[in-house]
Amino acid sequence: MKAKPYGFMVIAAPPDRSPACLVGPHLEWRLCPTESSIMNIFDRKINFDALLKFSHITPSTQQHLKKVYASFALCMFVAAAGAYVHVVTHFIQAGLLSALGSLGLMIWLMATPHSHETEQKRLGLLAGFAFLTGVGLGPALDLCIAINPSILPTAFLGTAMIFTCFTLSALYARRRSYLFLGGILMSAMSLMLLSSLGNLFFGSFWLFQANLYVGLVVMCGFVLFDTQLIIEKAENGDKDYIWHCVDLFLDFVTLFRKLMMILAMNEKDKKKEKK
Repeated sequence: MKAKPYGFMVIAAPPDRSPACLVGPHLEWRLCPTESSIMNIFDRKINFDALLKFSHITPSTQQHLKKVYASFALCMFVAAAGAYVHVVTHFIQAGLLSALGSLGLMIWLMATPHSHETEQKRLGLLAGFAFLTGVGLGPALDLCIAINPSILPTAFLGTAMIFTCFTLSALYARRRSYLFLGGILMSAMSLMLLSSLGNLFFGSFWLFQANLYVGLVVMCGFVLFDTQLIIEKAENGDKDYIWHCVDLFLDFVTLFRKLMMILAMNEKDKKKEKK
């Protein structure tokens, strides 16, 4: 049985309308695109300004978020300097003192009330906390450099992409839509802490690896939750952008640490397989 050939016929139309076509085995009527209509599609301009507008967030909260992310950028530069001091210069080494110093500065920052008079002091405490946090990343950085130095830029770019995507998702989403994650994430963190303590006695590599992957997913959820929680706090009058920056900075550092360790383990397994 032979297939019926498709027919095609263009019917003339006025200049302001697209010509009609007869197509298909039964000669159905359809509109044919003209050259001008195709060019109009490609000539459309994308309004990038509309992508940066958050109509559900008040202008005062948007200004607050600008301060939060400006402080976050400052923390990233200072933390990078701290990591550089440990890895390259060895002037300050990560250890118990740096960990206690970082914890002490965070408690001092939390205990200092937010006001215009204490703003400079709290920014100094924030910078010191970020610097010692960067120093604390030193041993993990040394380990990754020994395995494969390319792990560090890969982990940092991956963390930056994950953090940016989940932050934008939280900003564009409807307000309070991710706040329900708080209880789930805290429960997951509690289970991870208990499993980590138990693994001190069991010494299971699989449990350690599972904690890394589950922790990575949990921290992605915390980026969503903390971003929307900051928005809600700002909408309710809490304008402590310095402490809000600490929440996001800790999310980023924890994400980076876990992703870095996952990539280091995978690279180590690849080297074992080659041998």
